[in-house]
Amino acid sequence: MNEQAQPAGGDPLFNPLSPDFIRNPYPHYDRLRAIDPIHVTPFGQFVASRHADVSLVMRDKRFGKDFTPDHTRLRGLVVKAFTARRVEDMRPRIQEIVDQAIDAVIDRGHMDLIEDFAFRLPVTIICDMLGIPEDHREVFYKSSRDGGRLLDPVPLTPEEIAKGNAGNMMAQMYFQQLFELRRRNPADDLTTQLVQTEEDGNKLTNEELTANIILLFGAGHETTVNLIGNGLLALHRNPDQLALLKARPELMVNAIEEFLRYDSSVQMTGRVTLEDIDDLGGRKIPKGETVLCLLGSANRDPAVYPDRPDRLDVTRPNVKPLSFGGGIHFCLGAQLARIEAEIAIATLLRRLPDLRIDDVENPEWRSTFVLRGLKSLPASW
Repeated sequence: MNEQAQPAGGDPLFNPLSPDFIRNPYPHYDRLRAIDPIHVTPFGQFVASRHADVSLVMRDKRFGKDFTPDHTRLRGLVVKAFTARRVEDMRPRIQEIVDQAIDAVIDRGHMDLIEDFAFRLPVTIICDMLGIPEDHREVFYKSSRDGGRLLDPVPLTPEEIAKGNAGNMMAQMYFQQLFELRRRNPADDLTTQLVQTEEDGNKLTNEELTANIILLFGAGHETTVNLIGNGLLALHRNPDQLALLKARPELMVNAIEEFLRYDSSVQMTGRVTLEDIDDLGGRKIPKGETVLCLLGSANRDPAVYPDRPDRLDVTRPNVKPLSFGGGIHFCLGAQLARIEAEIAIATLLRRLPDLRIDDVENPEWRSTFVLRGLKSLPASW
């Protein structure tokens, strides 16, 4: 880090697990972009915070992931099973789940918008898509809340490692049994499609199947819960935008893009340099180094969003957030997350127009950085 990159008072320029950062990372991003846009962490990772650099890293073939050699084949197989038509066909089921969640709480006059509303929707949808039987799902509801910390770019405690390993082992054992069941008894679900799909005569191995389904499960849950929760909090912190969206529900699709830009569900992604990089934001980066891309920072870069990037604006034109990544690693579940959030927030505003968040200024954030989301969000009506 350059000498001038150290802020006054001796505080680290980039400390993503500090309570202040977890509450509101955006002033910290502003400092990074202005002072040290390609920052180097104490662990030797490069951190890109400007939109131009983040976009380049995600799309340039000189940057990849450590599993890149197999990525094209694996993604090709998964894409065939995770089609746009299948996602669009889920709309009635998504609406049914959202309405059931509201029906369950409407008479009591209060709920936790995370636990009672946002949380079970994406888990239920992914379970539906994978063909996980109803009576097997409770364990997934419980385990889905614990994975976010594993993605943060800092060492884990022994307890966190043990908990993560136990959850991963449970999931592997469960899905191995589900694969065998679907080979013997095919069904109309994503697991069956993955088991049966071939590409140039090659099927996914059990290990590849497990890794891809666990990834789909985790990504499908976390992205949507945080998008709904963060979006609802942003609306209630900006009552003019809440009123506008209630008056003009046709703005909801654009509003979802603005929620993704304004307070991204996923704050960071990473790439590895596949060759020496001569100049990334003024730095030389050797082959094999990790570059962390701050999506949340790029989404508020005034170079791309000159009209008050720190303001929520559901009418903002040409919103193209980087929240789902880019290039060949663009998130497969992006459209599903968008549709789930669109239906969930639109239905909530329509059915509970008097809903108010109990403490809009001091919500309880989860103590994770890569996946930015709320632990709870109590509301009343």
